[in-house]
Amino acid sequence: MKKILNEFIGSFFWTLAMVICLLGSAGQFTALAVGGIVMALVFAGGHISGAHYNPATTIAVWLRGKCNVRDVPLYIFAQLLSAAVAALIADSILLHKLGDAQYPKGDALAIIFAELLGTFALVYTVLNVATTKDTSGNSFYGLAVGGIVMAGIFSIGSITGGAFNPAVALGLSISKIVPFSSIWLYWIGELIGGVSAAYAFIFINGKE
Repeated sequence: MKKILNEFIGSFFWTLAMVICLLGSAGQFTALAVGGIVMALVFAGGHISGAHYNPATTIAVWLRGKCNVRDVPLYIFAQLLSAAVAALIADSILLHKLGDAQYPKGDALAIIFAELLGTFALVYTVLNVATTKDTSGNSFYGLAVGGIVMAGIFSIGSITGGAFNPAVALGLSISKIVPFSSIWLYWIGELIGGVSAAYAFIFINGKE
């Protein structure tokens, strides 16, 4: 239960930050704000649940052999539920407004590949800095994960907003920043990116 609650909290604040920044006036500072909060949340909860906060990461860590299969559906449920709650709180209590579907910007292939590449980079980083014996006990894993989220939003966020996370994509759709008709493009890209990162990691490092 502690692990599930930690996943809920982490996904909640990741999504809350994204929604408030994209609905508010953060503009180019969105990447800094979201990257910073993800970094802090990874440091805060990594020792409890592994700090996935992302269904794509959970699936990849399971494929890599570092997540119990019984935890996978519970983690994903907590991540999706918390993202939905975060979006509803941001919309109805904090900001009192919804988006105008400013994302995505591009055709279907561009959307899928943007989220695929961003999610691949994120998940591959997580697997390398937080699940290997060679980096066990390191003090930089939160910086690495927060940094890759920040860089991804800066570089690819202009196309999709920079979700790189099916739970965050759900929150963006609930807040009408992304139309529900486009969420499947995000999810396809994110899931393929996460699974591809897992198999790339296994090919390079093995399952140890």
